[in-house]
Parts: sequence; structure tokens; C-alpha cells
Amino acid sequence: MVQKKEFLYEGKAKKIYRTDDPAVVLVEFKDEATAFDGVKKDRLEDKGILNNRLSALFFSLLEKQGIETHYLKTVSEREMLVKFLEIIPVEVIVRNIAAGSLSERLGIPEKTELKKTVLEFSLKDDQLHDPMINHYHIYAMELAEPEEMAEIERIALKVNQILVPYLKEKNIVLVDFKLEFGRHNGKILLGDEISPDTCRFWDSSSGEKLDKDRFRRDMGGVIEAYREVLRRLEENDTPAVD
Repeated sequence: MVQKKEFLYEGKAKKIYRTDDPAVVLVEFKDEATAFDGVKKDRLEDKGILNNRLSALFFSLLEKQGIETHYLKTVSEREMLVKFLEIIPVEVIVRNIAAGSLSERLGIPEKTELKKTVLEFSLKDDQLHDPMINHYHIYAMELAEPEEMAEIERIALKVNQILVPYLKEKNIVLVDFKLEFGRHNGKILLGDEISPDTCRFWDSSSGEKLDKDRFRRDMGGVIEAYREVLRRLEENDTPAVD
């Protein structure tokens, strides 16, 4: 069994540890919640447990559909083993319905269904507040090669094609979501997490928000919303914990 070793890195929502296998790291999901570049902070009990479980479910689903991810297995209620990635510092935002910053920037009313799925890119840099960038910036800054970006876009759109109908069956609308990618043995793999922290989920019937917007907007019921998403997803698929 792979053994957890020294601490490697801490982000807003996760801690990363080395293991005795240099190709594998351990991810620990934290209960801390942040918004607006860390200006708003709180601790939400069990958030890390829920996001660990949800990410495992999503990664397992995508793997079954041919999407290669960094996920290997869940090892505890808030820890998973993943392949070590050389992270590409480009966040990919996939948008199906206008919400959040897209509505604010372009004046498109929230809840407007977009005629075509929109991909946006931002520089993964907390100090710069993750500014939006385009392909010209990416290539000028040598963040990724054109063929890598083509693969990233292909995967992002495929993930959307898989998750939209899957979540629709769970009475959940996938409004938008953020993905991160990295290099592993010369291949581009999907990394980070997929959870209500990184996605906008709306109840299909009521329009109720089931994601981090409840924290951003002081709506309350954050953990209850996360639990509800997990309940709906786990009805038919529950990854085992070793």
C-alpha cells in the first residue's frame, strides 16, 4: 500500500503530500471555504469529506467514459491518491448557462441558456486574481503548446457532454464548471477536483443553487446543498474506500 509521507503543498481547499511512490501524491480535502480570492473565509464542517466523495464519483464516471484523470483511488473519507501531475497553470471554465462573472462582464441576464458552449481561460495565479487570458497569452507565456491546448479543449468539451445528461438524470442543471489539467508521462490528464466548489449546480425543478454560490452570496445551507448533490449521485454509484 502506498504510504503518506512529507507535506508538499497547501492550497485553498486541499493539502498535497508526497508518497513513497514518486508518481503518486495524496490529496487531503480541507473543510475551509474561501471566496473572492480568499477575502471571504470560513470553515464548513465536513466540506472536505463531501468534496472528496463527490470528486471520486465524478472522476470514476469520466474514467468509465474514456476520460483519463489523475484519480487513482479513495483511501479515507477525506483523502484520495492521484497521479502526480505537472500542472498547466491555465484554468478552463466551461459555460452552458450565463451566471456569475459572465453575466456581469457581458450583461447577459443570469439563467440565459447560451446558444453554444463557451470555453474561457484564466491564468492560475492567486496573486493576480486569476485573470482571463486567451490563446495568444498562453503561447506567448509558454504555458502550453498549441497541441496541448487542443487536447485540453477536446477533453473539456467531452467532459461537458458526459456530465450534462448524467446530471440531468439527477434533476441537476450543470450551469458551468472549472477544470484544471496537467502533464503525466507525456499525456494531458484531467486533475484537481470536480465538486460544488468548482461547479455551478442548480436544481432542475426549483432552480435552487446547490453549490458554492450559497457561500459566496450568504444564502446559508451550504453543506446541506453539497450533501444533497452527493445523495443524488450516490443513489446509483458509490466508489469503494480501501
